[in-house]
Amino acid sequence: MNFESLGLIEPILKALQKEGYEKPTPIQEQAIPIVLNGRDLLGCAQTGTGKTAAFALPVIQLLHQKQQPQNGKRVIQALVLTPTRELAIQIEESFKAYGNFTKLQNLVIFGGVGQFPQTQALKRGVDVLIATPGRLLDLMNQGFIDLRHLEIFILDEADRMLDMGFIHDVKKVIAKLPQKRQSLFFSATMPPEIQRLSATILTNPLKVEVTPPATTAEKINQSIYYLDKADKKTMLFHVLSDHTIERALVFTRTKHGANKVVKDLQSKGITAEAIHGNKSQNARQLALKNFKNKATRVLVATDIAARGIDVDDLTHVINYEIPNVPETYVHRIGRTGRAGASGIAISFCEAEEVSYIKDIQKLTGVIIPQGENRGQLPGPSFDITRGVPAPPEHSGRGQRQGGQRQGGQRQGQGQRQGGQRQGTPKSGGDRRTGNNQGADSRGSDNRTGDNRNGEKRSNNSNRSSDNRNNDNRRSDNRNSNSRSGENRRNNERQGNKPKGEQANAAPASGQGESTPKQKSWGSFFKRFRS
Repeated sequence: MNFESLGLIEPILKALQKEGYEKPTPIQEQAIPIVLNGRDLLGCAQTGTGKTAAFALPVIQLLHQKQQPQNGKRVIQALVLTPTRELAIQIEESFKAYGNFTKLQNLVIFGGVGQFPQTQALKRGVDVLIATPGRLLDLMNQGFIDLRHLEIFILDEADRMLDMGFIHDVKKVIAKLPQKRQSLFFSATMPPEIQRLSATILTNPLKVEVTPPATTAEKINQSIYYLDKADKKTMLFHVLSDHTIERALVFTRTKHGANKVVKDLQSKGITAEAIHGNKSQNARQLALKNFKNKATRVLVATDIAARGIDVDDLTHVINYEIPNVPETYVHRIGRTGRAGASGIAISFCEAEEVSYIKDIQKLTGVIIPQGENRGQLPGPSFDITRGVPAPPEHSGRGQRQGGQRQGGQRQGQGQRQGGQRQGTPKSGGDRRTGNNQGADSRGSDNRTGDNRNGEKRSNNSNRSSDNRNNDNRRSDNRNSNSRSGENRRNNERQGNKPKGEQANAAPASGQGESTPKQKSWGSFFKRFRS
């Protein structure tokens, strides 16, 4: 099928030939006849499918064929509402190119710049107005815009309007429109809220769905590299070391992140510029112009600023940071592989972004394959299926000096079995009687004479119901250094034997502890309670 078969008039066909258009895309084939017949249209198509021409070409023809006023001011007959300044500029350029051989007047208005040139153009009169919601409402409230004569309303990128929080502004604009009008509604995805919004705008619409919602273009070769956050910069340098990549669009989630990536690239001699909301409109347009003219090799953008980027033959899109909204991924990689061309989308995923990748794959129904050439970078330090730290690869995991942990038990000296401690006590260390094995072994942090004198503490600590009810543990933790000297003096006052003598006087296994030792412990706890 060619454009002639769609019923387009000669001035438009001449403009298309000048622009190098040969045959329509699928959405253009379906949408143009519907719009020319005056029907409302619900178009579900991802970016890069040629949907701008799908509504611009028939709108231009309908307005051109209508009788134009011979004397008097032009009135706004068509309104295109779009979320971003860049996209608004792109649409205005399309209307200008396709209507080159007609007498229609187009105007684009957006915020971030002075309003005086825009209000002057509105006073002279326009046929087609392309606008962003904020500036449109502002000028309407000031009385510069009159929509009473509007015949065609186009809402483009409706899902992006929702993402950016413009839905309430859109509803305010719709409330000002004439009830009798033709409405065209386009969105790359169709979440429930967008479907409800379309029902309030459209009347008995015909639906055009070129590709299923939230699917990625088939000709885009996607890959993903799982790596640590600190390795992303090195990986970006490695990818761009391929000099066959003439231009690359790099996405970050934040403005600060975009500026940082630009600084890193420039330090390596790679020409790069950033485009985001903190940049002035002139700076953004200059950066985009340099990128289109190949004066800048890498354009680093945030999602909001990049929605209107339409660059011919853009081969590479790099997700330096994974978006936390799955639909955003579809819009990002839609910057390449446009109008049936092929493209490459590369994503860098760190541990905290693994869940985002799962959401993206669930939405698109495509499992993104891992990239193969990592350069000199090691593998990630996390489990790529869960985003959690990977277990160490060395052998002997769980081994400790003095006993190996197996099946939840520690073997060797001081092994616990059934709540009791078995084994021979260390010389000068913890001495446990039969009573202690029954009561003390349930679990308190008892410390040996060696521990009280500042020597190395044993890992084989017991817990006791008696000691859980006293302050020994807290005192022991807070005052481990000062306790050594105080306990030594306490033992001397109460006539305790030195360590060596205690060890020699140790009772046989299973016998009760000596009376002097019991008095010593009682006095010791009494001191802490007092």
